[in-house]
Amino acid sequence: MTPPIVQRLRDAAAALQEERVSMRTMAQVHGPDAHGTLLLLLAMPCLLPVPGVGTVLGVGMAALAVAMWRGHGAPCLPPRVAELELPLRWARRVLVGLASAYAVAGRCARTRWSHLALAGRRSATALAVGSMAAIVVMPIPFGNLLPAVALMFIGLGLVFRDGVAVILGLLMSGVALVVTTGLLLMAWAWGGEWILGWVLSGRE
Repeated sequence: MTPPIVQRLRDAAAALQEERVSMRTMAQVHGPDAHGTLLLLLAMPCLLPVPGVGTVLGVGMAALAVAMWRGHGAPCLPPRVAELELPLRWARRVLVGLASAYAVAGRCARTRWSHLALAGRRSATALAVGSMAAIVVMPIPFGNLLPAVALMFIGLGLVFRDGVAVILGLLMSGVALVVTTGLLLMAWAWGGEWILGWVLSGRE
């Protein structure tokens, strides 16, 4: 399975000509809708310094998490997500990045602990995807990186039925949650002190 999809993605990246490429176009190149493939498609752009995509892609991740939690099949991309356009150079990097991820996973991943590599109803995987979607939406500088890595592991685990990859993704999700919580607490503490100082100075 791996060599065909790797070559297909690389060929598609080289064939792109439009100045802007929609997520719908990249989804069609990527292949059939499935929980793992959609997760990979949504997570990959978050690894790149593309401004403004986190909020929109986070909506798609949240929709996917809800479908997983309810035990439904993978949903189509929400219209807002499908219509999101990336500049040509970033679209090419997304497709090439996906090809590289599949190539590496093809050498390392294998079917093992496959009962953990299922997007079952009310699963920990669905919770992790939903929580990572919430972080991606937040306007935190470089805040998309850890959630995106976690989702890439989970997505590859679902595609290759590799429970070890899913576990790594869940562990990375936990790290992302701890780091994000720490950043938010620090921001709240500093912001609270600034607001308190501003209020007190206004009373003098």
